[in-house]
Amino acid sequence: MNFLFWIHFLAFLFSFFVIGAVLGAAFSKPVRKKLKELLSLAKSAYNPILKPGTHPWTAEAVMNPAAIVLRGRTHLLYRAIGMDGVSRLGYASSPDGIVFDKRLPYPAYVARNPRHLASHLRRYSPVMYPSGGSWGGCEDPRMVAIDGRVYVTFNMFDGWDFIRVAALSIPEDDFLAERFSAWEGPYILSKPREVHKNWVLFPEKIGGRFAILHSIAPKIEIAYRASIEAIGRDVEFVDSWEGARNDLPERENAWDSFIRSPGPPPIRTPNGWLLFYHAFNKADRQAAIGYRIGAMLLDFADPTKVLHRCVAPIISPEEHYENYGNKFGVVYACGAVVRDGTLFVYYGGADKVVCVATAPLRAFLDALVSGSQPALAEVIPAQAA
Repeated sequence: MNFLFWIHFLAFLFSFFVIGAVLGAAFSKPVRKKLKELLSLAKSAYNPILKPGTHPWTAEAVMNPAAIVLRGRTHLLYRAIGMDGVSRLGYASSPDGIVFDKRLPYPAYVARNPRHLASHLRRYSPVMYPSGGSWGGCEDPRMVAIDGRVYVTFNMFDGWDFIRVAALSIPEDDFLAERFSAWEGPYILSKPREVHKNWVLFPEKIGGRFAILHSIAPKIEIAYRASIEAIGRDVEFVDSWEGARNDLPERENAWDSFIRSPGPPPIRTPNGWLLFYHAFNKADRQAAIGYRIGAMLLDFADPTKVLHRCVAPIISPEEHYENYGNKFGVVYACGAVVRDGTLFVYYGGADKVVCVATAPLRAFLDALVSGSQPALAEVIPAQAA
């Protein structure tokens, strides 16, 4: 009896595995395709939406734009690199966030030369200055509007031994009227004789104070100040984590083994603060990929607490305009906005051009919270509909 039972049992197992193999062969391809589609990103067919211009101050690159929505238009402050190797801030705006029908022929802001570097040392060089090829100026702006003023944080760069974080501010009315002579600052936020980059402001005060997100690795750190203008003058510089990011231990078995910096300022959502960030892993480095972009949700009550993190990058350098420019394999985001329920992420491609990717915000958040992979979907401009 036991012998017959085991014969039937083994026959059942054999049939089960045979049927499973047949079904697996039938469905593995569609399943793999579906997973690939889930992880792929649809970027705008209009990319790149801004390219280097004909003016000398925009001739080498336009990239890494800050973004904000005011009075129904999307406004960008982008980093422009000129033939002289200086990074300046240019201005463009759009009625739909995709097609930018206004772009000023002159800079919106030009940084000072803090060390008065000798003219013979000033030149455009992607080899000497791999971060876009610029030897100095104002790099990689982030922008928010708080209490009727527009605030911009940026990297004040004057050679690799002089990188500090600075801030500007301007009344909203002056910003919208393009009265850029009304900028106040720059105010230096980071300590002297230390190298810091890529700090962002939360888009609203927290506990009545400005919240400065200045590090996300090895942990998320936020400084709170009553006044941006008083930093380094009436109150101490922001005390940020000091050290080489390359010396940090890697996150094992993750696409973001090495986390570098926040991207755009956090966005308030029903699920928490949505924060984009830049990261890579060892395989990326071997493939000469510089950065991918990820997303996480931070807790409202304690923004240093990560609630959810994407399981794969949401933007990777796959298109020709993200790989052929000043630097291969780089996507770098400094601006993100929400318009009519749609998330727009603005980023630089290959340290050369400005691009955009979009997604329905609700679907994006649901995927992020559920542990699925959020995907970006293309938005078609109204003019082309």
